[in-house]
Amino acid sequence: MKIIGLTGGIGSGKTTVANMFRELGVPVYVADLEAKNLMNTSKVIKRQLIEKFGDQAYSNGELNRNFLAAKVFNDEVELKKINNIVHPKVKEHFEKWLTKQTSPYIIKEAAIIFEHNRQHEYDAIILVVSDKQKRLERVMKRDNSTREKVISIMNNQMADDVKIPLSDYIIENTTIEDTKIQVEKLHQKLLES
Repeated sequence: MKIIGLTGGIGSGKTTVANMFRELGVPVYVADLEAKNLMNTSKVIKRQLIEKFGDQAYSNGELNRNFLAAKVFNDEVELKKINNIVHPKVKEHFEKWLTKQTSPYIIKEAAIIFEHNRQHEYDAIILVVSDKQKRLERVMKRDNSTREKVISIMNNQMADDVKIPLSDYIIENTTIEDTKIQVEKLHQKLLES
């Protein structure tokens, strides 16, 4: 079974593309979503986050995302601490999930494959790209966020022109119809390879 990485910058349309693959019957694992779930359900992760960041890491038993986001924003050392706690558990969870799949290939959606130098973990990588202005507008609307905050996140991510030569397949997310055609063609190619 092939493991296909699906990545792209914030607001590029990774989730839309992942859902299109899912509609074609491809199992999809969304790493960010599973990480959030595990941060709320894993006793080990909870204990370690509280040890590192104090009781404020959780509020009423739920992950205090705003508190942790403020802690790690522009602080790579603090971000690394969280990643070192969460990433091994997500990897373990993914490997367990993988054993239950029977499809010729699966999609693992992960925002920062190249940023964390994880491309070797995949048989191929799909990069979703989209116009920067469209991405900005999508994220501002979706997250009810300011232009400055979204630009700051974009600037912390690797640029598309750096990721394109590292990727096996590129999906240009322009219109839903066009993106769907690209996904269907790529699905056939992946089934045949």
